[in-house]
Amino acid sequence: MLEHKTVSLADQVFERLESEILSGKFQRGEILTESRLCAELGVSRTPIREALRRLSQEHLIEETAKGSLVTGITEKDISDIYKIRTKIEGMAAYDAALNATSEQIKAIHDAVDLQEFYNTKHDADHIRFMDSRFHDAVYKASSSPVYFDVLMPLLKKAQKYRRASVESNSRADASVKEHRDICRAIEDHDAKRAAELTVKHVENAYKHIAENFKGGNN
Repeated sequence: MLEHKTVSLADQVFERLESEILSGKFQRGEILTESRLCAELGVSRTPIREALRRLSQEHLIEETAKGSLVTGITEKDISDIYKIRTKIEGMAAYDAALNATSEQIKAIHDAVDLQEFYNTKHDADHIRFMDSRFHDAVYKASSSPVYFDVLMPLLKKAQKYRRASVESNSRADASVKEHRDICRAIEDHDAKRAAELTVKHVENAYKHIAENFKGGNN
């Protein structure tokens, strides 16, 4: 049952359902009915209807005669997300190399160090967290709130596939090395190299994710 906090009940329901769709708990093709969700979440139909309306606007569900069909994130969505990530993250790394302060460079370094540490422990939850922390630190060092605002929703939508990527031992090892190289380029204020390495890093991540789709993990 959801807790009654200062955030509206409809917002809580939306956030819960969005998270469960994006994480893969609710699979593509699954039907969500108001009665089922009311029973599972312990709330009335009004916040359920509002949440479903917002999920439809986010293109995560489609309304059918049987109920709300979970569409989730498609292979085309992931392809488009990573095309955008490639462009914007490359620009963010370029600007970070030009603008990063010593404190911001340290934050990037620390994220890579901790990611490497948790990677040796095969701690998937912390690997994911430090992977996100690394990218957050680069966005902040770029001094562009716009990059951050554009990228955050995209990363959220791709969370299921990013998780599968960073949890793969071979990809996790490669990711640490790629992050380390990007960090070094930013520290050297080599903007061109930082951008090139970041573009390659995002492309490599997408290649790994695309293999999951081919294997039927969609």
